[in-house]
Amino acid sequence: MTTAVGAAAAGGVRTYGVLVLLCLALFLPGLFTIPPIDRDEARFAQATRQMLDSGEFVDIRFQDEPRHRKPVGIYWLQACSVALFADRHTDIWAYRLPSVAGAVLAVLLTAWAGRRLFDADTALLGAVMLAGCVLLGVEARHAKTDAVLLACIVAAQAVLARAWLTPERIGRWGEPLAFWGALGIGILVKGPIAPLVVAATAAVLVAVERRARWLLALRPAAGLAVVLAIVAPWLVAIGLETGGAFFESSVGGDLLAKVFDGQESHGAPPGYYLVAFWATFWPFSLLAALAVPWVWRRRRDPAVTFCLAWILPTWLAFELVATKLPHYVLPTFPAIALLTAAALRAAPVAALAGGWRRIPLAAAAAAWLAVTLVLGPGVAVLPWALGEPASAGAIVLGVSAPVAGVLALRLLWRGRTAAAVAGLVATALLVYVSACAFVFPRLDALWVGRQAAEAVAAVRPCPETTVAATGYEEPSLVFLLGTETRLGPPAAAARHLLDDRCALALVEQDQDPAFRTALTQAGAAPEPLATVTGINYSRGRTVELHLYGLAER
Repeated sequence: MTTAVGAAAAGGVRTYGVLVLLCLALFLPGLFTIPPIDRDEARFAQATRQMLDSGEFVDIRFQDEPRHRKPVGIYWLQACSVALFADRHTDIWAYRLPSVAGAVLAVLLTAWAGRRLFDADTALLGAVMLAGCVLLGVEARHAKTDAVLLACIVAAQAVLARAWLTPERIGRWGEPLAFWGALGIGILVKGPIAPLVVAATAAVLVAVERRARWLLALRPAAGLAVVLAIVAPWLVAIGLETGGAFFESSVGGDLLAKVFDGQESHGAPPGYYLVAFWATFWPFSLLAALAVPWVWRRRRDPAVTFCLAWILPTWLAFELVATKLPHYVLPTFPAIALLTAAALRAAPVAALAGGWRRIPLAAAAAAWLAVTLVLGPGVAVLPWALGEPASAGAIVLGVSAPVAGVLALRLLWRGRTAAAVAGLVATALLVYVSACAFVFPRLDALWVGRQAAEAVAAVRPCPETTVAATGYEEPSLVFLLGTETRLGPPAAAARHLLDDRCALALVEQDQDPAFRTALTQAGAAPEPLATVTGINYSRGRTVELHLYGLAER
């Protein structure tokens, strides 16, 4: 007995070690070389940078503007990461490390939850699928909240699954403390999202079984005290610091606005996430679709019921919310991965496919292949489309991706599930290396802020030079040029040049006439120093920026 337990524990440790290595292989390409991404990543990183520079770790600001849409947790994690690992506060990779850690932890916790819901092999397969999917790969490379939030949600859901399936096996304090601690940290990272996902899951389970006593195993009275101990100190501090403005902005200005209105042009009709799923859960989206009939037939099995309770209320809620971004449904992906893995292990893929009619199945396969061609060869030749040289390595890897994917699906059809999933992971790795290591870091047209920072560094007249930008005011510009960067109208940029002989002005083409007019009226003239061209991908248009100093009179 003791030997068996020890062997099982050793096997579990090896499994988690393999998952960590797999995650690092999937998440690290591009982490150190892709510049700051507009807009969310650059805003989070700049606000964290200001915390480090100022020593103010309660109030969150982007330059002088209060940033009260999200709680402080991710900023503290990023600040610790930069302080521990980076030599400079402009090393964006250091701000991304908490997201990498959150993504890796989410994968490990998915394996942990899967062992409780299904079995060790299904758990491993589901965790591998989560690790390889596009959406988690994107969030792992993004210095913002969602990968860390996912880890908190999966930790809480794993304990909730134990309480639902075998409440008598829940420890007296260890697992309940982990549950409430995960919720508390989740609140500090992204407000009410983690509790809402977990509460929705529990509510569906209670409604299905018409029993709620199993929730008592989580020790809710003591648990709420744990949550308050985690979140209350900062909530009180930020409330006093801002006179309550934080709560007005985060709840009224962010959460409720997203529910009832599509913020920042991110509105979309219901069904958006089902369409996006073919790309966000790629390369496993086709497998998930094949699993749907099996899942429906087994919906009354306790483990399947739990996963459906995890997925459906959260997914439907975000489909109904006005503001839509692909990462909003990420909290459901661990359960989707586990259900897909369970279906693949329970039945041959031919039997799963038999649950679909021919035309929908052909359409699903076509959608998967289209996404594969876009992410593989399509991204590899993107530099050509933008007038830049393409990388031979990217093209080789990008073209290899659909070939590897099709071969993996053939293995799946032949019943070699593990080999097929490994092949799909290899397909994803080919795409990630091609796109994130070869294409995106070298694609100058996308990184207008990086080009501008390089141009400023080449002509900077004084060590303390500050830049006034007009027309192009993306957050990455502030992160790369410094907190003292001035953003404003053309007249303000002209006045900055007039008031500071060490200053420079970065002027977007459309604002150039007004900028020159303001200088002329003051009896001065601009001196052209450099021109930057590229694509403002946040707005979907090309830009041309002119860097000016003040001409000698």
